Amino acid sequence: MKWTLSQLQKYRSKEMPIDETVNMDGIMKIDPNIRRVSPIHIVGRTDIDSTKVTFHLQIKGSLVLPCSRTLVDVDYPINVETTETFLLKVSEYEMNEEEVHQVNGDVIDLEPVISEILLLEVPMQVFSEDTREEGAPQSGNDWEVIQEEDQQKKVDPRLAGLAKFFENE
Repeated sequence: MKWTLSQLQKYRSKEMPIDETVNMDGIMKIDPNIRRVSPIHIVGRTDIDSTKVTFHLQIKGSLVLPCSRTLVDVDYPINVETTETFLLKVSEYEMNEEEVHQVNGDVIDLEPVISEILLLEVPMQVFSEDTREEGAPQSGNDWEVIQEEDQQKKVDPRLAGLAKFFENE
């Protein structure tokens, strides 16, 4: 997803269509909670003029994230529409109109921008729809998970004598 400015200038005053599938496995190094990244499909168009290059993109794919309850893999779909603008001449464009990127050298690279967008789409918590899967351990050394309904039925053995106190009256 890299273009030189001379490649892009061929499409000046025309739309340049984009339809690519990219591998974005590099974001797993940035966010260790991301277990797997599907190939990301990017569709859109590019508007090019003398001062800026504007990409209108739709980014689709999926991330595999751990369930917040059970730690099992959860497939989290991504479908984002974005507009990214790269400035060719900074002085001729107002910076406060929208968020813009500056061109480094004579190459426009969309991969860092797409990585940032994907990382921003990662939710704080993801829950698995399948409650039957037991991914997280339910017991360990001197501990176990107690369901709330089981807890209400059990009486603490230290208080068992008090439970019989009101039975006599």
